[in-house]
Amino acid sequence: MIFDHQVSPVQERNIERILRCRVLDRSGLILDIFAQRATTSEGKLQVELAQLRHLSTRLVRGWTHLERQKGGVGLRGPGESQLETDRRMIGKRIKTLTRRLEQVESQRQLRRRARQRAPIPTVSLVGYTNAGKSSLFRALTGADVSVADRLFVTLDPTMRRIHVPGFGDVVLSDTVGFVRDLPHSLIAAFHSTLEEVTHASCLLLVMDASTIDFQQTRDQVCQVLDGIGAGDIPVIQVYNKIDIISHAWNIPKRQDNNADSVWVSALTGEGVDDLRSTLGHMLGKDSHLYRISLVLHAGELRSRLFRKCEVIHEEVDDTGSVVMDVRMDEATWGWLKGQKRYEGLWTGSRIPRHRQA
Repeated sequence: MIFDHQVSPVQERNIERILRCRVLDRSGLILDIFAQRATTSEGKLQVELAQLRHLSTRLVRGWTHLERQKGGVGLRGPGESQLETDRRMIGKRIKTLTRRLEQVESQRQLRRRARQRAPIPTVSLVGYTNAGKSSLFRALTGADVSVADRLFVTLDPTMRRIHVPGFGDVVLSDTVGFVRDLPHSLIAAFHSTLEEVTHASCLLLVMDASTIDFQQTRDQVCQVLDGIGAGDIPVIQVYNKIDIISHAWNIPKRQDNNADSVWVSALTGEGVDDLRSTLGHMLGKDSHLYRISLVLHAGELRSRLFRKCEVIHEEVDDTGSVVMDVRMDEATWGWLKGQKRYEGLWTGSRIPRHRQA
């Protein structure tokens, strides 16, 4: 029997005794689904930690024939009950899993700091489970990621670099799907995974537009984002699965917080180009146009500018220098000025808006 709400340990035990079958509440069902979907080592560690934290409050005296261990005359004390042994073993396992996940989180932080040193923004796909985030991730990046019409197929973040027209390169991240009333033990176990969302420059909030209650699921996702500290990150609302919509929804192109809205079909590719353009426009709001002059042998710097920025125009002047009109944000401009290895190889300044063609 499955209950679509939280059931206390006492209630669960009493109902199982009366019905003589297994009882699952909402948290237990979600944990079971996660256990079936976990494939990577980090995902398995996270799910096991959440399961043990959930199980630690539901231990019962099912080992009556092992009521006391190592007790009796001549031994040290009355011994401990099987229940106490189980609690001690679960506590030790939770500590072991926590230490291993802390090591994984420290490695993730190192990779994140490396990405921050190279000023490439991160864009995270967020949304309700089975909204089509992984399908959209595949349509945008071409990566061979797992896609299925099932709940919680993606448990670990997957990252790929893509080129956004009108802006440059960004790192796109596919994350675990959200669900209403997400168990707190699950949020704690997947803290390092969800932390990737909080460091994103922009969020693509993917919704299944073919369902009637997609606005309710959107509100649920926004609540989770607020709970993990990602409520102030700019959002582009992506209405997915328009290829199977047989009716028209009256959804305005502008929502609250001035978030852009885009209609796409990750399966057919319809609207994906519009999404790229909208993403480039949002990320490029804080970018400016710069004119940079490079010496002829600064090929490495020229190559990096092409990878990090959008080169509008390039020519060779009468002195043999390479002159480039480049669009970049303040972070990239600060990175360029801070590169000591390129001193003396370039000069540049921002082009005033009234002089831009």
